[in-house]
Amino acid sequence: MTSATATGKMAVSCECVPELTARLKELTRDCQKEELALVSMTPIQSLTIAFKEQRNRKEATQPLFETFVNILTAQLTEIEVFTDNPDSNRNRQLEACLRLIAECFRCLRNACIQCVKNQSHGRNVGLFEPTIRILDLLHGLRFSQSDDLLAAIRCGLQFLGNFVTGNEESKHILWKSAFPDLFLHYLTQSDKKVVTYCCMVLFTCLNAERTADLLNHTKGVELAEAVIKICKKEPELDWAFLIMTDQFLKCPDLMAELYIKLNNHERIVVLDLISVKLSEILGCPAGSDDLSALMKMMQFLASCFLEKCMAVLKFTSATEEENEEAFIVIRLLDILCEATSNYEKFSYLQNSPGLLETVVDLLYQTHLAGKQQQNIFSINQSLSFTDQTFHPAVGFKAHLIHLIGNLCYHNNENQDKRTKKGLTLQHLQFSPSLRIANLQVRELGGIPIILDNCSIDDNNPFVSQWAIFTIRILTEQNLKNQEVISQMAYQGVADSAMLNNMGLQVEEQDGKLYVKSQGKSS
Repeated sequence: MTSATATGKMAVSCECVPELTARLKELTRDCQKEELALVSMTPIQSLTIAFKEQRNRKEATQPLFETFVNILTAQLTEIEVFTDNPDSNRNRQLEACLRLIAECFRCLRNACIQCVKNQSHGRNVGLFEPTIRILDLLHGLRFSQSDDLLAAIRCGLQFLGNFVTGNEESKHILWKSAFPDLFLHYLTQSDKKVVTYCCMVLFTCLNAERTADLLNHTKGVELAEAVIKICKKEPELDWAFLIMTDQFLKCPDLMAELYIKLNNHERIVVLDLISVKLSEILGCPAGSDDLSALMKMMQFLASCFLEKCMAVLKFTSATEEENEEAFIVIRLLDILCEATSNYEKFSYLQNSPGLLETVVDLLYQTHLAGKQQQNIFSINQSLSFTDQTFHPAVGFKAHLIHLIGNLCYHNNENQDKRTKKGLTLQHLQFSPSLRIANLQVRELGGIPIILDNCSIDDNNPFVSQWAIFTIRILTEQNLKNQEVISQMAYQGVADSAMLNNMGLQVEEQDGKLYVKSQGKSS
């Protein structure tokens, strides 16, 4: 290969593209198929090198592409014969065939770089047909010397990518010829470069219409699933993530169909991508297509949260810290908090059926679970790093209170919603830290529950700030909620395990509170 490349470089210095085109056509016109690889390799390699420069690409003419169609068609026949009648005695001949195919694709790849003229030449002479057919057959080959096979596949996919880039007519032809089987063949390959190049071709072809069409084809959703599996398995492959963020996430119907079919780990990948995309789209102007698609997506995610949110209670068991279903609930809550923080664009979520009531109930359930036994939902005031510091549910109650505040912002109807009728503080089984007379819970989230979280909690960083934020929203221009708080009876100084652990105590003198060392008397 080294000597051939050197010969190619010498040829470029002596022959221009028109001369190489004429020589390649002459050499291949009357030669036997067994000699084709031998006689044509050197001028093709010379053209491959020449086409690295834009000025040489401009000199290519349609007859050159006609010659490539003839060469590839001849090699296609060879592969078909071998596929129908595998014969180890013909392996050397197949190796030569694969090397020639790889060099043809490599040359055509270079010829089409940012060159609409050459893309048109290739399309006009019918280059798509032998290229797609060869790649279809190469997928089915089981060949012991895989380097030549991989080179042919890789170069073929790269050629297709350059062939259609920026050329809608070519994209249309490729999509009709390659979707869905060719993409499915190579998205599921074990070779990372093959997968990368296939993702590149798929991304180049996709637009809003073709992405939506995935739903209308029996293998369309399967193809989309394959892309998500790549995102999970190969997180460094940018093309797969671009397909997700720039195409799939803009089609909420497709994503809803996909989400249902995915396993929990794959759902987490999707939710992470949605979270990233959400941050980008929040800056989009109202009425944009991206924002409209995301708004519909948020409605779907809200329904997923409603359906699965109680799974987070599995975290009350120390053996369930790796529970993926519960982890998904946390991801969904994070996304809903971020979305509803933008009142201008996502205020419609305040009216999602059952969302507010479910969040209230979940806050009650987690709060109660933390009081019944020691777990991640219990208030922790140790002020030190523990095994729970990195628990996935750290901050969960704080985020629930945050979401309640967002859902009630400038919404008196939500501020006034009642939870379970007749529910009192005795039913909630609160600790002595909130000694209040029998009072019916009438607000979303329950004012008493939120107030009971107005303390430092290592398991819920900033929970007191979010509680104050939410109380402020619940009482803003809402006299009834203000009255609820004003009617709370003062019962004395609450116990504080955190201060006790620090050797401090709180004393009241003349209506004022003083913090003193436990060793000092008043």
